[in-house]
Amino acid sequence: MAVNKNVWLKGLKYRGGGPMLAWILHRLGGLAMILFVGMHVFAGFLMQQFGNDFGTAINTIYESPYFQIFLYFFIIFHAINGLRIIITDIWPKLLEYQRELIWLEWFIVLPIYGLAVFIMIQRAVAGS
Repeated sequence: MAVNKNVWLKGLKYRGGGPMLAWILHRLGGLAMILFVGMHVFAGFLMQQFGNDFGTAINTIYESPYFQIFLYFFIIFHAINGLRIIITDIWPKLLEYQRELIWLEWFIVLPIYGLAVFIMIQRAVAGS
């Protein structure tokens, strides 16, 4: 009996289209929020206890527009995707329209994210 040595790689193969992408982005959004909160708490601890320059460096990282643009996307996507999941849990008959709901989710996420990025860039250019 031949045993395939690469059996464990088959579970990692991307095969889902929109639903799997939404699943991955939802998990990444949760991790991004944990990273932000962890950095915020750690920097606050360092600043409070030691008045450390390392805490100031961490503050500089998560206050930068690049980090915030990254974080805002994941927060907005995580929130809207969570609402989609809640709606399909309440009305299970909508599960057959999963792909359409994911397209609707993208039509909601992208304008909100675009507006948030526009406001962030506008404030960065204005210097406030």
